[in-house]
Amino acid sequence: MARSKYGNKPTVVDGIRFASQAEARRDAELQLLARAGEIFALRRQPRYPLIVNGAKVCTYVADWEYVEKPTPGGPTKTICEDKKGVVTPAFRIKFKLAKALFPEIDWRVT
Repeated sequence: MARSKYGNKPTVVDGIRFASQAEARRDAELQLLARAGEIFALRRQPRYPLIVNGAKVCTYVADWEYVEKPTPGGPTKTICEDKKGVVTPAFRIKFKLAKALFPEIDWRVT
């Protein structure tokens, strides 16, 4: 596979294509956390339509979405996570818009 314009090397693990080796490593970590019961409902590449005033602006595609195991008596928390080596201006805008439109989600960039 060829390198991307940002220098990351796309990687395939178990037939799944990842944008970088770092993303593949983070996916393996999340898979272990899911098997250990620390996180639940792990999904790769969840899509969020970003709609403002009834008009679809774009779709935000994250790397993962999952639910963290709640602390005793605490609420569950949905996490949306992206693994980024380079944070582009377009990503910043989409990320801020997604956070504003879905405030119930804990948005993370790792």
